[in-house]
Amino acid sequence: MLPTPDAPVGGAWSSSHVPGVWTMQGTDDLPQYLNVRMPFPEFPPHSPAANPTGVYERAVDVPAEWAGRRIVLQVGAAESVLLVHVDGQPVGMSKDSHLAAEFDLTGRVRAGTRSVVRLTVVKWSDASHIEDQDQWWHGGITRSVLLYATDELHLSDVTVRASFDGSLRVDCRVRDTGGALPEGWYVSGELDGRLLTQDAEFDRFNREDERVSDFLGEARLTATVPDVRTWNAETPELYDLTVRLHRADGTAADTSRHRIGFRDVEITGRDLLVNGERVFIRGVNRHDFHPLTGRTVSYDDLRADLVTLKRFGFNAIRTSHYPGDPALYDLADELGFYVVDEADIESHDHAHEIADDPRYLNAFVDRVSRMVLRDRNHPSVIVWSLGNESDYGANHDAAAGWVRRHDPTRPVQYEGAAKLDWAATGDATDIACPMYASLEECVDHALSGRQTKPLIWCEYSHAMGNSNGTLADHWAAIESTPGLQGGFIWEFWDHGILQRVNDGRPVGRGGVGLYDNGVAAPGHRWAYGGDFGEALHDGAFIADGVVFPDRTPKPVMYEHREIAAPVRIECFRHEGIVLGNHQHFRGLAWLAGEWELSLADGRTLTAPAELPDLRPGETAAVPLPFTLPEDGGEAWLTLRVTTAADEPWAPRGTVLCVPQVRLREAVPQAPTASQNRSVEVDDDGLLVHPLLTSAPTLSLWRAPTDNDELGGMAPRWRDWGLDALVRKVTDVRRTPGRVTVQAEYACEAGVVRHAQVFTAVEGGVHVEESAELPEQLDDVARVGCVFETVAGLDLMEWYGQGPWESYPDRAFGAPVGHHAVPVDELFTPYLRPQESGGRHGVRHFTLSAPDATGLAVALDEPRQVGVSRYRAADLTAVAHHDELVPGAGCVVHIDAAHRGLGTASCGPDTFASYRVAPGVHRWSWTLRAL
Repeated sequence: MLPTPDAPVGGAWSSSHVPGVWTMQGTDDLPQYLNVRMPFPEFPPHSPAANPTGVYERAVDVPAEWAGRRIVLQVGAAESVLLVHVDGQPVGMSKDSHLAAEFDLTGRVRAGTRSVVRLTVVKWSDASHIEDQDQWWHGGITRSVLLYATDELHLSDVTVRASFDGSLRVDCRVRDTGGALPEGWYVSGELDGRLLTQDAEFDRFNREDERVSDFLGEARLTATVPDVRTWNAETPELYDLTVRLHRADGTAADTSRHRIGFRDVEITGRDLLVNGERVFIRGVNRHDFHPLTGRTVSYDDLRADLVTLKRFGFNAIRTSHYPGDPALYDLADELGFYVVDEADIESHDHAHEIADDPRYLNAFVDRVSRMVLRDRNHPSVIVWSLGNESDYGANHDAAAGWVRRHDPTRPVQYEGAAKLDWAATGDATDIACPMYASLEECVDHALSGRQTKPLIWCEYSHAMGNSNGTLADHWAAIESTPGLQGGFIWEFWDHGILQRVNDGRPVGRGGVGLYDNGVAAPGHRWAYGGDFGEALHDGAFIADGVVFPDRTPKPVMYEHREIAAPVRIECFRHEGIVLGNHQHFRGLAWLAGEWELSLADGRTLTAPAELPDLRPGETAAVPLPFTLPEDGGEAWLTLRVTTAADEPWAPRGTVLCVPQVRLREAVPQAPTASQNRSVEVDDDGLLVHPLLTSAPTLSLWRAPTDNDELGGMAPRWRDWGLDALVRKVTDVRRTPGRVTVQAEYACEAGVVRHAQVFTAVEGGVHVEESAELPEQLDDVARVGCVFETVAGLDLMEWYGQGPWESYPDRAFGAPVGHHAVPVDELFTPYLRPQESGGRHGVRHFTLSAPDATGLAVALDEPRQVGVSRYRAADLTAVAHHDELVPGAGCVVHIDAAHRGLGTASCGPDTFASYRVAPGVHRWSWTLRAL
C-alpha cells in the first residue's frame, strides 16, 4: 500500500543517503540479480501488490531572493515510479528510472519560507517491464536532487549544431512562466569570445510563415569558425559557447553555457564516418555501477572509469542499457569517446508482446525523445540507440521516426531491427549491430555482396570470468574486412557487491578500503546472484566485465591495449624495423618510445626510440636499434610506447602499448643424458624428487571457466570422468640412468595411454611424455602433466609471454620477455573461482625461495604453464574466494595443449584451431634444482 502524503511509514523516520539506493542501506529489501526473467510473475502492465516503497521527506528553505522567479525541482533519477508532494499537495509523477524529472514549483512554494518536499519512490510498476535490464534490481533515488530558480523569462531549449567545416548554428526557444512573452526580447551568443550573428533570415521566415506566437519565442544564432579545431575521440577539441537571453533593455534574463565540438557523423555506403574518416569502434558496454553504492556513481567514479578505458585503448562507449549520468557525457566530450546513447528500454522477459503494444507506445517515444533532447549537444554522442533486447515492433518505428525528424545529424541503431536481416533497409536502424554473432558469420556477410550497412557489434566477446578468447582474431578480421568496423565488448564492470560474510548484507558506503587489486578483505566477498538469499537469480552472470568490482583491470585489458595500439611494428626486414601509425587523426608527436631487446639467455638491452613523424595510416622504416649478439639464443625486440607529456587521462610515461617482433628463433637443444646418475621412481612408477611433494601425472581437466560451464563443455568433461581420472601403471622399465613408465587412465570415453621417460641429466631429470587420446575424447580442457612442490617457493621467474595471465587464444597482449611475479599474485581472482593464472608461451621458469633455492624447469618448446596455490579440484569445489584455503606448496601444470577460452558463456566458443584434438600429444621438460 502506498503511503499517504501526510504520514511516515511505520510512524518513524530514519536517515538515508541521497543519491543512493535503499537496497544498499540496511533495509530488508536487498539487491536481486536476474538477467531475463522478471522478479515477479505478473504480466505487463501489472505489478505485484507487495511493492517496496521508499518515502523521502526534507524541509527546504526557499531563498528570499527567489521571489518572482521560476522555481524548479529536479530529481536526477528514481527507480522506478516517483511521486512528488510539496507541503502535502501532489505535484506530479515520473516513471523513467534513468532520466531526470523536473517539476515546476512556481506558485507552490514561497520565497523566504520553508516547504516540505516529499518524494515517494515505488519500486515496481508497469514501467518495470521495460526496464528489464541484465543487472541488479535496486530501489531508490540514484542521482542528485536539485532545487533551482530561473527568471520567468528563460531559455527553455538550446540546440547546437557544430559541423566539421566550422559552421555553427544555435537554435533557441524562449518561454515566460508569467504568460505571454514580453516585447523586445532577444538572444546573443559568444564562442570563445567571438560574437555570434543573429540569423535575420530565420526571423523573417518565422514572421512570414506565421510561426511567431505570444507564448513561444524562437531565435537562431550562427557563425563560421575559420581554421576550426575539430572534435574526434583522439583530439577532442572543445569550444566554450555562451548563450544569453536579454530583455528589451539589454539586461540578461537567462544564460546557458555549453562546451561544444565541431564534428560530423554520417554513413556512406557500408562505412560510419566521423569527420569524413572511417573510424574503428573499439568499444565497451557500460552500466552505472559501484560496489558500495549500487547504481549511484560520483563524478570522480565516472572520470576514473573513462580514464581506465582510455589508457587501455578503448575509444567508444555504449550506455547499456539506459542513458548515463549527465556527467558521463561531459567527460566523454572532454577525454574523447564515441558514445552510442541508449534509451531506457528493455523488455526482455516480455519483449514480443510489448514491442507492438499500444499501451507502451508513449513510453517508448517519451524515453527516446527525452534522451535525445537531453544529450544532443554533446559531440561525443554519435549514434542514438532505441534500447536493447525488446524484440522489434511498431513502438520502435515510432521512436525512430521521432528521432529522424528531430535530429537528422546522427544515425539510429537498434539491434532487434536488423538481427534477422542485416541487409534490411527499414527505418529503425542505420547500422547492422548484431549481438554475439560469430566472426565467421559476420565476415561471410561482409563478403557476400548483400551488406548495405556498417556492421558494428553492439555486444561481442563476453567478459565473464576467464574469458575474451579470440579477441585478437576478431580484430585481425575487422581491420582486414571492408564492412566490419568494430564493436562493443560486454562489459566494463564485474557487478560484484561488497558483502559481509558473517551476516550476508551489503557493506554500503562504509566499505571503502575493504578491497584492493580485485580482492575483498578478509570477512568480506564480492556477492553475485543468489548471495542475498534471492529465490530467483542468475548467479555469477552479473560478473562479466573487463575490470573487477574495484576497477582493477583484468588480464583482457592488456590484450585490448595491444590490439588498439596506436603504433605497431609492421615487420622486420633488411636490418630495419617498419613502424606504422594506426590512429585515424593524430600523428606520433604526442608519444615517446623505448626499445628493449630480450635474449633467451637472460640478457635485456634497452635504448631510447625516436618515433618517426607519421601521419595516420603511414608507415616508415627505422634502423635496427641494436647490433644483434651472435649468442644468446632466441631474441625479441619490443617497442615500449608511452605518453610523451601529461594527457588529461594519463600522466607522462603511461605505457600505451608494447608491440614486438622476433628477430631470431630459438635453436632447440636437447639435454645430455648422464648414465652415471640415477632416476628414482616408486613402486607405482611415480617420480621421486626432493623438491616435489606430488609426482607429475597426466592432467586433462581444468577448473571450469564460466565459458566451460555455460557453454556445455564442463558437463561433457564430467560425464567423461576427466575430473577424477584413475591411474593404472601397466609397465615400468629401468635401464642405467633412465626409467620408462607406461600408464593408463580409464574414462567413460575410452582409455588414455600415458608414457613418461625419466632420464638423468646433469643436475636433474629430463622428462619426455606422450598421451594418446581416443577419438571419443574430442575437445578436452588440456593435455599435460601436473605436480606439486615443497613449501616455501614464493617467486616465479620465467622467459616467455607475460607478465599478466595469458592463454592460447588470449595472448596477443602478453609480450615475450623475462618476467618475475610472486606466486601468490599469479592467480587471477575471478569472482567465481575457476581456471586462472596461466602463462602462455613459457620457454623456461624457476620457482624459488627467498634464499634463492628452488627448482628450474626448461621446456622443449613454448608451452602453457600454470602455477598456483590451488588444485583444480579446490577451485571447482567452491563458489567464492573466501572459501579457498591456499596450499603451502605450488601446484604446477605444464601443458602440451591447452584449450582456448572463447566466450561461450554468452556468445561464440573459441575457434577450432584453439581446441584440443584427440590423438597423440608429446612434450618434454627438464627439472633441476637451483
